[in-house]
Amino acid sequence: MRMVALVVWSATALSGLHPFWRWFAAGGIRRQPAKVTRFPVVLVFAHPVFALTGLGYWAGYVLTGRLTDAWTAFAVMCGSALFGFTLLTRWLTGRGGRHARGAQQGSPPYGVVVHGLGGIVTFTLVLITATIASQR
Repeated sequence: MRMVALVVWSATALSGLHPFWRWFAAGGIRRQPAKVTRFPVVLVFAHPVFALTGLGYWAGYVLTGRLTDAWTAFAVMCGSALFGFTLLTRWLTGRGGRHARGAQQGSPPYGVVVHGLGGIVTFTLVLITATIASQR
């Protein structure tokens, strides 16, 4: 099950490249419409940094079997999920709003949905796998 979680997490990370690249290609940081923006730069970059850090810990767990790596990966993933959920709610509420201009309109709905569903599946798999491994 740990390999399935690794594959799903990797696929979710790859699916996140599409909305990120669309945002970046549409101007990204340079085309922020106002000082107060729906997608603060820290939030946009913290989500993938946390996710990739967690993925690294999970890969370490898969290779070594160290339980601390599994739970560290899950903890870091919780931070990434929080940032991702924040991005999602800002994306949903801001579409067409006063801040939905320029680069912030770049993410297509199907890309966001696929990435979000992958994140939910990954979160569940990692939690279940780490919990089962802890009981051995």
